[in-house]
Amino acid sequence: MGEKRSNHAVYNANYHFVWCPKYRHAILEPIEGSLEVSFRGVCDEYDYEILSLHISPDHIHLFLSAHPKHSPSEIARAVKSITVREMWEQHESFLEEYLWGGGFWERSYYIGTAGTVSTETIERYIERTGHV
Repeated sequence: MGEKRSNHAVYNANYHFVWCPKYRHAILEPIEGSLEVSFRGVCDEYDYEILSLHISPDHIHLFLSAHPKHSPSEIARAVKSITVREMWEQHESFLEEYLWGGGFWERSYYIGTAGTVSTETIERYIERTGHV
């Protein structure tokens, strides 16, 4: 992973996102496969490169690279809004047992930025099986 080029920019913009489902319900494991497909589809559509993705039962870690024209809040909004719509379409009967009102993700999220020095550290952290 290194610098990327576009017509008018050379960049290395990497973002580490963490967010949870509403009420931090541990509901992601049964829908993990379709959720991962949804994340990858959204990132492909918006030209975000997934560097690492880990779906825990009650939260996700998404480490991606994006062109600097995309703000971190724009990335989070796009990924969260599209994945929630797709999950409700695919798993409505399962989700309505735990969630109501159409919500899925908590409104809040964590974002950290990474340059080339700490990228490997973040990837190792996300890939560990015992992290919280």
